[in-house]
Amino acid sequence: MGKLLQLTAAVLLIVSSPAQSVDWRGNVTVQERLFFKPPIDPRQHGDNFSVAAQAEMYHEWDDGKQNISFIPFARLDQGDDQRTHADIRELSWSYIARDYEWTIGFSKVFWGVTEAQHLVDIINQTDQVEDFDQEEKLGQQMAKLSLIRDWGTVDLFVLPGFRERTFPGVEGRPRVIPRVEKNLTSYESSQEDKHVDLAARWSHAIGDMDIGLSWFHGTSRLPILTPAQYNGEIVLAPFYQIIDQAGLDMQLTRGSWLWKLEAINLDGNYVKYKRATGGFEYTFYGIANTAADLGLVMEYLYDSRGELATTPFEDDFLTGLRLTLNDAQSTDALLGVIKDRDNSSYLFSLEANRRIGDSWKLSIQANKFLADGLDQSLKSFAEDDYLQIELGYYF
Repeated sequence: MGKLLQLTAAVLLIVSSPAQSVDWRGNVTVQERLFFKPPIDPRQHGDNFSVAAQAEMYHEWDDGKQNISFIPFARLDQGDDQRTHADIRELSWSYIARDYEWTIGFSKVFWGVTEAQHLVDIINQTDQVEDFDQEEKLGQQMAKLSLIRDWGTVDLFVLPGFRERTFPGVEGRPRVIPRVEKNLTSYESSQEDKHVDLAARWSHAIGDMDIGLSWFHGTSRLPILTPAQYNGEIVLAPFYQIIDQAGLDMQLTRGSWLWKLEAINLDGNYVKYKRATGGFEYTFYGIANTAADLGLVMEYLYDSRGELATTPFEDDFLTGLRLTLNDAQSTDALLGVIKDRDNSSYLFSLEANRRIGDSWKLSIQANKFLADGLDQSLKSFAEDDYLQIELGYYF
C-alpha cells in the first residue's frame, strides 16, 4: 500500500504541474435495471438504479518512451451495498524501448479471443458485481516485462498480492443462492492474499493466425465455493487454491471467416480440470446493399468435469448474431443464446450500443434465463430476467 500511495502522489504532482501536458478523459453513466419477476430470495432488490464514474489520465514524456496511466473507477448503487464500490483500474508507469517494455504498478491485461467466455484471461480478478457477463476486471499489482522479438513477444509477470473476487451482497441481484459470504474467505497458501504469483505468455502472428501460449502459477482467480453457516444462515464460503494453469488461444482470419479457440488445463490440489471454447464467426458484408455487416457466431463450450462443473457452461453451444451498422453513431448489437446440449437450459442475451451526438452513448443489455429442473447451475437465476438501460456522458 505504501508504494501505491507513492505512485498516487507522483501522479498528483504531474497533474498539478502547469508545465506538464496531461491528457484527461472519462465518463459518467446512469444505469437502471428492470427485473420482470419477484426474486427467489425476498431480501433481494427489485428494479435498481446506480451511477458510475471513471476518469482516465495519461501522460507521456522522454519522446514517448515513458508514460503514466491512472484510471480510477467508482459506482454508487441503490440496492446492493456490495455493488457500491471503488477501484483503481490502472495506476502504472511504463517504459517503452525498441525491443522491450516495462510496466510497474496497478494495471489490466486482457488475454482471449472467443465470444462466450475468456478462459485464458487470468491476470486480473473479475469484478463480478459490475456485470453478469464477468467482463469487468479489477486492477492488479504487477511488474511486467515484454520482450519483443522477430519470433514473437514474451510477456513475463510478477504479481505481488491477490485481490478477492467481488460478489453481490444480500440484496444483490442477480446472484447465486445461497449467497457468497466473503467474511468466510480462506486460502490454501499460508500467505493468503500476500502470495506472489508468476505468469508468462508467448504471442505471435503467423500469416493469418494469431497464437498465444500462456502459463500461470499462483492463487486461482476463481474460488471454490463450499456450503457453510454464517449467523445461522446457509451461505457459500470462498476458498482460493494454488493452481498451475496452461493456456492456448488462437485466432485465424480467412476472408469472411474468423476461427477462434481458447483452451486451458488447470491443475490444483483440490480441483483439476480442462476447459475449452472454440468456434467461428462468419460475416456477411454490406447486407441488403447497405453499409451494415451481419456476423454469425457459433461456439462450443466444454468442461471436463461435466455435470460436476461449477459453471453452467460445461457442454453447451453458443449461437449469435452480430449486427454492425457502420454508421456515424457506431450502432451495433449482439444477440446470443447459449443452450445446454443435454437439457433444456438456455441463456439468452442482448447487447446493443449507439452514440448520441459527440458526447453521449446509450447501451442496452438484457438477459433471460431458462433453467432445466435438473440444472443446478442456472436455477439461482431462474427469476432474474432483466433489462439494463445505461446512458453515459463521455468527456
